[in-house]
Amino acid sequence: MSTTWDVERAAGVLLGCEDARSDRPPLTDEWPELDLATAYRIQDETLRRRRDRGERLIGVKLGLTSRAKQKRMGVDSPLTAWLTDAMALPAGEPVPQHKLIHPRVEPEIVFVMKDRLAGPGVTAAQALAAVGTVCGGAEVIDSRYRDFRFTLPDVVADNASSGAYVTGPVGLDPRTLDLALEAVLVEVDGQIVDSATGAAVQGHPAEALALAANDLGRRGLAIEPGWVVLTGGMTDAVFAPPGAEIACHFTHLGSVFLNGGTEADG
Repeated sequence: MSTTWDVERAAGVLLGCEDARSDRPPLTDEWPELDLATAYRIQDETLRRRRDRGERLIGVKLGLTSRAKQKRMGVDSPLTAWLTDAMALPAGEPVPQHKLIHPRVEPEIVFVMKDRLAGPGVTAAQALAAVGTVCGGAEVIDSRYRDFRFTLPDVVADNASSGAYVTGPVGLDPRTLDLALEAVLVEVDGQIVDSATGAAVQGHPAEALALAANDLGRRGLAIEPGWVVLTGGMTDAVFAPPGAEIACHFTHLGSVFLNGGTEADG
């Protein structure tokens, strides 16, 4: 049994890779015993260290919310991870290439909470009732693992491939929309490359929100008022190299534009 890896070392290694913009093999290559519960402890330890260096917790994100991605990973439910203010990208700012290793972009339906949401036992209807506004967004995912190769515990430990995110200019009451039918077109350098609807996210984004609340509830945590919740990628992620022009066009939630920027940005 491995005695060289523990929560503290893994957190330090992953944050070190992030800070140095260097990738590495998955932790499970050297720590095959790593399980999901320990991976979440690593994720929480990296959050503690982020907060110690001045970052502020502002929300949660979900990963593996699409059935196709779950099947690919051999799981039957999404994973949760943390958002800090250092991950928020102001509208119009380029992809922060100087901070990221191999960024990719995926469209998301984003909730901003008005009420506290504490599980377990939260339903999709209760989750939606706790939302203040919904908007379109784009997450810039990154991974500290080479070639995005990882197991489920690896990606949980790595804070669900967190990088950055941006939200669009339109914020609406979610009860005025059918979010399962809210569509998005993903455009790269002027060409439409993918499309989806909110149904790709657990059947409805509110189901993903409820799952997040229930998952956190089992760990004695809750989704707090004012938090941002990224409900998960609606399509597969597209690469975001320097110079790329990426847009996510939503039916009612406006458009989110991202410029790939340059290595010197920042």
